[in-house]
Amino acid sequence: MKQELVREWMTYDPITVTPETTLPEVYDLMRREQIRRLPVMRDGKLVGIITYGDVRGAQPSTASALSVWELNFILAQLKVAEFMTPRPITVSEDTPVGEAAHLMLRHKISGLPVVDEDGNLAGILTESDIFRLVVRDWTNQTVPALPVMGE
Repeated sequence: MKQELVREWMTYDPITVTPETTLPEVYDLMRREQIRRLPVMRDGKLVGIITYGDVRGAQPSTASALSVWELNFILAQLKVAEFMTPRPITVSEDTPVGEAAHLMLRHKISGLPVVDEDGNLAGILTESDIFRLVVRDWTNQTVPALPVMGE
């Protein structure tokens, strides 16, 4: 069996956000683009990653005594920097997919930013990409990349 490399399965040029992006903006972007994680960039460098779970975790409790307007005002002030995972685990384009999958399992994460030799963001590898590889190998069929929302 051929050793598959991350470069063959990752998503190139992923959508990114900045640490200053608000959580409502991230939520809308994730829903509209049907994605569950976004690399966070500052001055062209990867500084973190934010997931759909991070955004969901920031939602207020239904037991809050605040009005809907107060809650919306507060949520609009929350920034990605407050909820992202800083300095995420990364892989290179030449990392074997099996090694990347092992990292994801060991660290209980569902995606890895992919960086080039200069540390620039090249793409992202997700559990969905790895699943496409597994399905292809088990069925001997090409499986297109499909965006999936929800966890």
